[in-house]
Amino acid sequence: MALDIGDKRIGVAYSDPFLEYATPSDTFFRTGDLARDASSVADLARVQGATHIVCGLPLNADGTKSVQTGKTLKFIAALQEYTDLPVCTEDERYTTREARHDLVAMGVTARGDKKKKQIDSIAAAYILESYLAKLKKECKQMDYKEEENNYEDDDNIVELVDEEGNSSRYEHLMTFEYKGEWYCALTPEVESEEALDDEEGEEVAIYHIVGEENDERLEAIEDEQFLDEVFAEFCKQYEDFEDSDEAAALDGAEDE
Repeated sequence: MALDIGDKRIGVAYSDPFLEYATPSDTFFRTGDLARDASSVADLARVQGATHIVCGLPLNADGTKSVQTGKTLKFIAALQEYTDLPVCTEDERYTTREARHDLVAMGVTARGDKKKKQIDSIAAAYILESYLAKLKKECKQMDYKEEENNYEDDDNIVELVDEEGNSSRYEHLMTFEYKGEWYCALTPEVESEEALDDEEGEEVAIYHIVGEENDERLEAIEDEQFLDEVFAEFCKQYEDFEDSDEAAALDGAEDE
């Protein structure tokens, strides 16, 4: 369940059970009694079988806190007194403006409280959609990391086939995100330890992951300047990854 919390009204939206989309629902009119309002909203979550409550957090355009931010956080603190569900926040900047644009695009001519109710619930749906998108991205990143951690050496080898049908085998180094897009770093497979020792440096190929889920493909990056940017980001993330693995190994040795 997502909430667009205002001084007079609270817009409400719910996700489907599979966390794929958000649907605007009712608008709750506040009574002026903070505890009573928080208890009523907690009851809504319980009746609807919600597992999480996502509250929109109003911030200034530059991301700093506002007076309304403090009011919202006060309501969230009260809400947490009446529910055991996890309560989190999601940046709600521009959601009300987008909700108004949606109503205009749909040709809605309602006025006054009725229109405000619709704006509030649509804004809550935008808040929830933003949260769900972030959740999916985090889950995808966790899946990639889990795969990397569980791969045996042989399982970490991928075979690429070019347009002429020629195949080459590569070792998968890591999959990483940069500027909202996903990339894959590969290095040519080394046949033996002797060959590895003879190599002066490890060649790395960076590919852009494109296409829809379950139909993804690797695409070469033609822009050399942008490729340099992506490669620099890979080096940074790969170094952080290696450092975290080394730190974990040291912690394990100390525990023993």
